[in-house]
Amino acid sequence: MATTIFQRILIVTLPVIIPAIAIAQEISDTIMPHELNEIVVHAPKVIHKADMDVYHPSRSAVDNSKNGMQLLQNLMIPTLNVNDALGSISAAGQAVQVRINGHKATIEQIKALLPETIKRVEWIDNPGLRYGETNYVLNFIVANPTVGGSLIAQAQPALNCAWGKYDASAKFNTGRSQWEIGGYFKLTENIKAHRDYSETFSWPDGMKLTRTETPLGGELNNSFGACWLSYNYVKPDTTVVYVQLAANRTFSDSNHYTGLLSLSNGENDIVLSDDSGSKGTTPRFFIYLEQHFAHSQMLVVDFSASLYTGHTYSTYLERGEDATGYITDVSTYIKDRNQAYGLEADYIKQWRSSKLTAGASYSANRNRSRYENLDGQIFHQRQDKVYLFAEYFQRINEFTLTAGIGAQYTDYMFKETNQGNHSWNWRPQVTISYRLNQDHQIRLSFQSWQTTPSLSQSNVTPQQIDGFQWRIGNPNLKTASSYSLALRYNFNIPRVNGSLGIRALNSPDAIAPYLYWNDNKLITSYENSRGLQTLAFSLSPQIDIIPDWLMTSGNIQYRIERMKGTGYKHYNHNWSGNVSLILRHWGFQLTGQYVRAQKELWGEKISWGENLSIIQLSYNWNKWQFGAGVIMPFGQYDQGSKMLSKWNTNEQHTRIDMKMPYISICYNLQWGHQKRGANKIINADANTDKSTAGRR
Repeated sequence: MATTIFQRILIVTLPVIIPAIAIAQEISDTIMPHELNEIVVHAPKVIHKADMDVYHPSRSAVDNSKNGMQLLQNLMIPTLNVNDALGSISAAGQAVQVRINGHKATIEQIKALLPETIKRVEWIDNPGLRYGETNYVLNFIVANPTVGGSLIAQAQPALNCAWGKYDASAKFNTGRSQWEIGGYFKLTENIKAHRDYSETFSWPDGMKLTRTETPLGGELNNSFGACWLSYNYVKPDTTVVYVQLAANRTFSDSNHYTGLLSLSNGENDIVLSDDSGSKGTTPRFFIYLEQHFAHSQMLVVDFSASLYTGHTYSTYLERGEDATGYITDVSTYIKDRNQAYGLEADYIKQWRSSKLTAGASYSANRNRSRYENLDGQIFHQRQDKVYLFAEYFQRINEFTLTAGIGAQYTDYMFKETNQGNHSWNWRPQVTISYRLNQDHQIRLSFQSWQTTPSLSQSNVTPQQIDGFQWRIGNPNLKTASSYSLALRYNFNIPRVNGSLGIRALNSPDAIAPYLYWNDNKLITSYENSRGLQTLAFSLSPQIDIIPDWLMTSGNIQYRIERMKGTGYKHYNHNWSGNVSLILRHWGFQLTGQYVRAQKELWGEKISWGENLSIIQLSYNWNKWQFGAGVIMPFGQYDQGSKMLSKWNTNEQHTRIDMKMPYISICYNLQWGHQKRGANKIINADANTDKSTAGRR
């Protein structure tokens, strides 16, 4: 059904899209001399442009915020799920790439922004080719501050458990230079948790076995931190130099569960212990150069490098209730030393109503994994990617036409087995926008992207998971392509703005797991499947109930999915969404939020994230903000998955007592005269791969 609808949409729209292939996307930046802004008669809260929605912070939103994350939450962009308490940003269940003046940033760097310096926020739900493999982009445009330095510090500890967030950053200016130093720490230690789990194994000869797990206890840990030092030099409209040193550290990321297994064949109950986790450190280096030339031309070059050193482990034990020995004893311990390098160069030429961007990038991953549980065997994998693209943007009266074409070459190889794969993939992209008037816009966009096999998916080293199950990667996987067609209607009416949309997704050769039996072992491997098709309908409104006092925003989505692979065809449909409410007056702000997680089909598994609710009351006083709130004041925390394979059906629910009261204290100090930060508009990809120990 989803394929038929997708094909019909393509048949109707391709005659319109194909003539526009030579036309491409406007790229938003703040340093080009002649920015391509639409004509604005008045200043609504949101301006719908050809390739983005632009939000301008109100005075009350700035006054009630002490950092960039709080300001984003106060903007209440309908599609976004902004969680300041947990430090996360997502849209329709997907990750959002955040940027500051065009350069890729982290949540912690967003928190380090002064609200007074944020002039606008650009929300891009159909990113151009230069953004790489991402579904959504959020770009903070930061103008020249009026202060010469700043200090932002925040602490948010829970009152009933070892959970909290702590971060601080400071900026200093000398002439055309700016220095920044910052760091953060997220604490999650020994949080009580348990798992509801039931599984049924089916053998090819018809035999079945059901094992039901009764939880006996458990805990989780997720503590990590980072620090960074950056320098930027800005000579307006001439030269920008940006250099950063950073380091990320995962102190503990682990899950531990104990349970009692009851077997359907009448055998004695089994006590199990299931542990998994990882630790590691990743230092990073970035350097960026931007040079402007005559006739509105620009050349930008970016280099990045990172090194990951760490380990991942998994231990699974089974024993009889009265036995001293173990029925099953499985242990995996992998040490990684992985490197990544990225280099990108873009050329940008701008005219009055058009823009051309052409670029090339190269990224390299060099992975070294030592399996301690296999007598210290060492495995090496290399992966190289080359990406070329060109985009062109043109405005013609009420129409804006955007198109571009990219080509990606991927090559990866395992040294020990001399196995691997390489391929070329095309990446076309088109956007057509028509503005009925200032308050109504229709946008049709077609985009594509590639997904390369991960280290765990392609590694042929066998990993035992429990007494029945093993995982073995597939080194012959090919880079998979995905295609999306979206139609969106944006509207502004008195006190209400938002969008109504439909999106069709087709991933004809998506990389997905599949299961098969071999010598009484149930093997999980990976394949280029027969495809995933998705159709999603969404409504995202923002309503000013009482302007500057009471407002709400949210998103509701209905999703239909079908996926086919070796020996299976599965369907999934569900509702998801989020809603936020803000009430503020006299310096007080009451915030409420509820999230119903999206359920996603991938391979033969349906997975869902966190269903969350949060209430917080804060008060702003001079340079301080004081707050108190509760995570999960109502409802039950549930994160889990459901397996649909004919060989193994199971359902897992992770339960945590998330009713966490917390307090927050934020301090924002500014002084002197501060120069503008660097406007980095491209980013070379240098993300290291990591091994993953197999687990149930």
